[in-house]
Amino acid sequence: MPGIMKTPAHHAWNPASWQTRPAQQQPTYRDRAALENAVAQLSRLPPIVVSWEVDRLQQEFAAAQRGERFLLQGGDCAENFDDCESDKIAKRLKILLQMSLVLTHAMKKPVIRVGRMAGQYAKPRSADTETRDGVTLPSYRGDIVNRAAFTAADREPDPLLLLRGYERAALTINFVRALIDGGFADLHHPEYWDLGFVGHSPFKAEYERIVAAVADGLEFLETISRREVHHSVRTDFYTSHEALVLHYEQAQTRFIPRQDRWYNLSTHMPWIGMRTAQIDGAHVEYCRGIANPVGVKIGAAMDAQWLQQLVTTLNPQNVPGKLVLIHRFGAKHVEEALPKAIQAVRATGHQVLWICDPMHGNTENSQSGLKTRRFENILRELDVSFRIHEELGSYLGGVHVELTGEDVTECTGGARGLSDADLQRAYKSTVDPRLNYEQSLELAMMIAERARAPRRRGASERAGG
Repeated sequence: MPGIMKTPAHHAWNPASWQTRPAQQQPTYRDRAALENAVAQLSRLPPIVVSWEVDRLQQEFAAAQRGERFLLQGGDCAENFDDCESDKIAKRLKILLQMSLVLTHAMKKPVIRVGRMAGQYAKPRSADTETRDGVTLPSYRGDIVNRAAFTAADREPDPLLLLRGYERAALTINFVRALIDGGFADLHHPEYWDLGFVGHSPFKAEYERIVAAVADGLEFLETISRREVHHSVRTDFYTSHEALVLHYEQAQTRFIPRQDRWYNLSTHMPWIGMRTAQIDGAHVEYCRGIANPVGVKIGAAMDAQWLQQLVTTLNPQNVPGKLVLIHRFGAKHVEEALPKAIQAVRATGHQVLWICDPMHGNTENSQSGLKTRRFENILRELDVSFRIHEELGSYLGGVHVELTGEDVTECTGGARGLSDADLQRAYKSTVDPRLNYEQSLELAMMIAERARAPRRRGASERAGG
């Protein structure tokens, strides 16, 4: 494929070489024979994605590095097997399509849609065990590892869940592809994406105005060209998940002879979390050898040397579109930490795709004890990130958010002014709080307004000049 750089196999690397390194956040499987059997079965099953889709996403990321695209990455904090239902999947897809329509209209550039879905079944934990009423059991690490119920049997890591995770991921992406191929994402009919806006939503009128503008634009183009704008009928959609449980990732890693490279074919874009980004650790070792574009979460705890080593280890040949740095400093620390990170990476001479995760650095406990995130802090971190990148001559090429298409009450604030007292009404997440559909669209509107501001300033300056 043009624009894709082939790289020779890494010295002393294979899909299992991570097992020679310290591995954080891994479940302890007591039945090793059962684990080996599950991994062997997984390695024989068809891949969930294919290599040319991975290569195409890398090209898209390379364009985003140049400021020609914007990445919207979003979905559940951790998928549950029980949520593998057509209605819930369609709602997640709908809100991502709605957000991307708003962003495309405002930014006047294509939006890359990447879902945190079809594989986001594992979550890192701050402790290996959990204690309730004097009983200590292994922590719940996501449906692909163990079960949420607080019993010894449910909390025992089960290798068969690796297979269940593969099945749910395949069912999810298959349904998403069927929806898209069937015209669900057709820009001629964005009204199909309606999520049942309530009458008092302050965004309904603005969203409907954008929909009408897009429809009018397509109709105008088709009228003057006398042909349908075919490329607007179908949209590309990619998947991503945290490459946390390495036996799962290893089993779906395949060597593609015509590309002479190894690919993780369980997802288009795996990423490394903050807790597992040690330079000498198993997760960096695994991700350095695959051809996929790789994301890395970075926070204030990373000094310049650590960040620079990650950049040069994961993308030694400085391949465009290969490395995505997802900064998550929090509203309190972004002003101080982000410029240092940008300058540290710039000193390596490497290009990366910068995107902002305004969720994870802003998690806090509510008065009721539930974890939440304040919408105003999410917006502030995003706004400051855009400003700092602009001031330093960098480009913030995307946003990474945890969201759902459902009317949950997990994050406070937003247009409806949700408070801590509202959280109990519809708090459904088993791990981290997510934006609901209305807050997600509000976020897109705010990013769109931020994107329009520089163009308005530029137009004003040209008119004044």
